[in-house]
Amino acid sequence: MEKIWIQALGKMTHGIYVLTTFYEGEINGMIASWVSQVSHDPPLIMVAIHPKRYSHRLIEQSGRFALHILAKNQADYLSRFKGADPKDKFSSLKWVKGTTGCPILNDCVAYLECNVKVAYKPGNHTLYFGKVVDAKVLSDEKPFSTSDYEGQYLGKD
Repeated sequence: MEKIWIQALGKMTHGIYVLTTFYEGEINGMIASWVSQVSHDPPLIMVAIHPKRYSHRLIEQSGRFALHILAKNQADYLSRFKGADPKDKFSSLKWVKGTTGCPILNDCVAYLECNVKVAYKPGNHTLYFGKVVDAKVLSDEKPFSTSDYEGQYLGKD
């Protein structure tokens, strides 16, 4: 029987984002939903990434990530960015190298590029606190969240 706290945590609503990162010639993107704004001054956001994720290694090496806010109509990004091959994730998508070197998706509501300021490992995920160094709003569409998604677990890299 599933523990009651797991059921309760499943009722929390989170945004659904695409996190991108890089190191040298490698790039990756993954679905992230454990994300929070932390501070306005300086502008900081926090993302939680499991150490077994490919993106975790790339963030550890580069110290950078970009977070893309998806629109409600971009549910197809879930299957795209849960795939195993990083090249497949970006195929047929328009993207550019951002200020930090991270891939920036042209089709999203907004993005935030971050340099990791500090990382903590309080549990089974690493919490990366990123200082926003570049950001842009690209659309006024409503953001995608876990309350819009009736599917399976979001945690695959």
